[in-house]
Amino acid sequence: MTTPASIPDPRPALRCLSLGAGIQSSTVLLLACEGVIPRFDVALFANTGWEPKAVYENLARLRTHAAQFGIPVRTVSAGNIRDDALNPAHQFVSMPLHVLNPDGSRGLARRQCTSEYKVSPLKKAARQLLGYPHPRRVPRGLYVEQSIGISTDEFTRAKDSGVRYLRNVFPLIELGWDRARCVEYLAERGFGHTVKSACVGCPFHGNSGWRWLRDNDPAGWAEAVEFDKAIRDGYPHATKQGQELRGQYFLHRSCQPLDEVDLDPPALGKRHLRLVSAKAEEDDPDGCSPWSCRSGTAVAPERAA
Repeated sequence: MTTPASIPDPRPALRCLSLGAGIQSSTVLLLACEGVIPRFDVALFANTGWEPKAVYENLARLRTHAAQFGIPVRTVSAGNIRDDALNPAHQFVSMPLHVLNPDGSRGLARRQCTSEYKVSPLKKAARQLLGYPHPRRVPRGLYVEQSIGISTDEFTRAKDSGVRYLRNVFPLIELGWDRARCVEYLAERGFGHTVKSACVGCPFHGNSGWRWLRDNDPAGWAEAVEFDKAIRDGYPHATKQGQELRGQYFLHRSCQPLDEVDLDPPALGKRHLRLVSAKAEEDDPDGCSPWSCRSGTAVAPERAA
């Protein structure tokens, strides 16, 4: 008699890639094109609407390249995170802005932007691919296998999807590839200019990330500076609803206006300055990935009495 424990796990109905068009996920797509890993039925790019120009350019290249191997690259979206955050009529957008409270203490505002602008549209797409859009219940055992571009040097970011119909797998970890190997692989195949995938105005940028934006994407830098000024007293939606927040909000972790921060590395020989700035340089994330957003101790902003 066959017991439930002996029933083999069903094969996925579809295989897809969560494509951020950054270094690791681009590597995974090319590996599938070359047959090193199983081919994807589709690659899904969750577009926040505010990626650097270089990311969108790489996405276009990847779409053309993957099409030659029968892998379609589709874009899914929950809206434009920048426009939504600045729209007084739009619901609250939860970006992890740096908060300077009236007493001088600092913290992070609530963060759900990855969930809202990446995870949710990917889950919605998975349901549609399976033929069971919300609120229809997906039958047990029917699922999409979703590859995520997490490499061995950041294996702690590998997380489950949290739903039965979408199962995350991590090809780079299975292959034993770290980020450096991915960079080398991309360069060998003509994709050496691939950059990190993260929103232009991501508050988790370190100095090197902000400096790259300033020096390589002037339009993106100007948008980030403008956004930084616009959210100084909180989101327009909260203000419109009479929920004024105490303290000030910033994109840079120093809680200084973005266009006033010294982003350049200290001159050689200035050991003290080098030590002070080291954390801001080293903490620059590799990018933003669904289910894998960097975390930190969220400190709720103080509301006005």
